[in-house]
Amino acid sequence: MAYWLFKSEPAAWSWDQQKAAGAAGTEWTGVRNYLARNNMRAMKIGDRGFFYHSNEGKEIVGVVEVAKLAHPDSTADNPTWECVDIRAVTDMPTPVTLAAVKANPKLAGMALVTSMRLSVQPVTEAEWAEVCHMGGLAETA
Repeated sequence: MAYWLFKSEPAAWSWDQQKAAGAAGTEWTGVRNYLARNNMRAMKIGDRGFFYHSNEGKEIVGVVEVAKLAHPDSTADNPTWECVDIRAVTDMPTPVTLAAVKANPKLAGMALVTSMRLSVQPVTEAEWAEVCHMGGLAETA
């Protein structure tokens, strides 16, 4: 299993909206960055990801999983852009703020710190475990 981080501005698409989408999940649309698109192309069904509220809150608020492999983004007018479908798995019992991530030396190399603008990012297994610990989740969440 691989791990990821999905960023969304809560005013555009919030964690509550993601949870309300239910087991079917939703397309992760609107990504117009080649590296982020390629990250989605690398995803497999069942991969887990953090759901991160950007701009407002700046915190990891939940865990999602990939429910459908990369496919054409229904909001794009160009077949270059693809997306995956994700579904909510669980709330982060204690949201993990960007400030807390930056303050943790174990996370100094995390893409959330080093590639702030990238909307879909890889997360290493060690980073996943550390953030889950910080948020009060068992690593296997």
